[in-house]
Amino acid sequence: MTQDGELDALVRQRIRGLRIARGWSLDELAARCYLSPSTLSRIETGHRRIALDQLAPIARALSITLDQLVESGTDDDVVIRPHRDDARGITTWLLSHESNQTVAKLRVTRAVPKDLRVHPGRDWFTVLSGTIVLRLGERTITVRAGEAASFSTMVPHAFGAIDGPAEVLCILDHEGERSHLAS
Repeated sequence: MTQDGELDALVRQRIRGLRIARGWSLDELAARCYLSPSTLSRIETGHRRIALDQLAPIARALSITLDQLVESGTDDDVVIRPHRDDARGITTWLLSHESNQTVAKLRVTRAVPKDLRVHPGRDWFTVLSGTIVLRLGERTITVRAGEAASFSTMVPHAFGAIDGPAEVLCILDHEGERSHLAS
């Protein structure tokens, strides 16, 4: 099969899989993307060529981007390797990087930095193990394993580990990623 044929089959499989995962019939998805149910059925089964002017409304109806619908199915390297930054005392595993959010696991070994940072947006993290000290403006907050914190990043902030390394799972917007994950 050609690369285009493989991608075509993958797109068809995604459309059908996402429709079924949402519990929608052909009629329901067809109504949402302004196609006839028979056209949608033929697209899913490969009995009709997929046109670009059909993909955009299908993706929109499925609440995904066109890029997500047609991205290559190759996951050649699925291993997430850590990036160790000894100078900052943080090891990062980048788990997901979407256009507006990043999900990362951090291993924090540093103490709380003295300099507090400010950037637009919100940060969220949950402590997987250990204990994190969060300096948020004038407050010092202890966040233990199993607890989470969410805060406006327009408030001056910094965090570090106390009593040994701590691991956190965090969700950062674009500015938070630049501030917290940049080397």
